[in-house]
Amino acid sequence: MRVNISVELTKTNLSWSILVADQTTLPNGMFSGSLTPSKLDVAIDTGNPFLHHTIHGFLKIGTVAAMRVAAEEIYYRLQKGKFSKHKFKHKLKKMYKEGTYWGTVAGAYVGMGHGIQRICGTRDWRNAMLSGALSGALISATKNNSRDRIMIDAITGGAIAIAAELLNYTIPIPN
Repeated sequence: MRVNISVELTKTNLSWSILVADQTTLPNGMFSGSLTPSKLDVAIDTGNPFLHHTIHGFLKIGTVAAMRVAAEEIYYRLQKGKFSKHKFKHKLKKMYKEGTYWGTVAGAYVGMGHGIQRICGTRDWRNAMLSGALSGALISATKNNSRDRIMIDAITGGAIAIAAELLNYTIPIPN
């Protein structure tokens, strides 16, 4: 196994990369990132596009969910004016739980979307609907929900995916 680590620090940017080469597990694995005052970038290249998209979706949405819990806790703590170590530990656990849950949902959606796109050869609202519905059903089924609840969650996942896909389309606005 070969591991190369490089770090670059300038006045406005910190960037790092870790290259892991192990022919038995990954032909090319790469973890890199950069941090500037207004942007944090993290990239993981697993050498497999499906796995890459899934991990990327998990990390992005999982981080957003964890930060939402953190912002909510800061708001409540500032309102009440008291901070407790017990509550802080509880909120850290909640950040982890929420981040993992929503990261898994996003990873399943993005991974299925990438797989469907590769199979169909196109990216459109129908593929988004199918990957959203499959993700919604899969996540719901893991919670031992009833058949009706799984169908409702599949419909909801498909609807949310269509809405997200349609929001990405740009509509020209006349002057």
